Amino acid sequence: MNQRQIDFEDSLEEDDFGLIIGKHGELKGLFVPEKYEQSDYVPESIVQILTKVYGLDLEEQEVTIH
Repeated sequence: MNQRQIDFEDSLEEDDFGLIIGKHGELKGLFVPEKYEQSDYVPESIVQILTKVYGLDLEEQEVTIH
């Protein structure tokens, strides 16, 4: 089986969000599509992951967006 490396951003479509997770499972960042960079929009499904898995509350905590 041939494997080729694809850059993170190249693997995303124009409106995809991405979670950046470290090798030990820690959340390192949230990639937001360019068209949403100036707004606070994050899909509810991602908000649920951030809340349930990482204990984050996007309403209460300051987060870094990449």
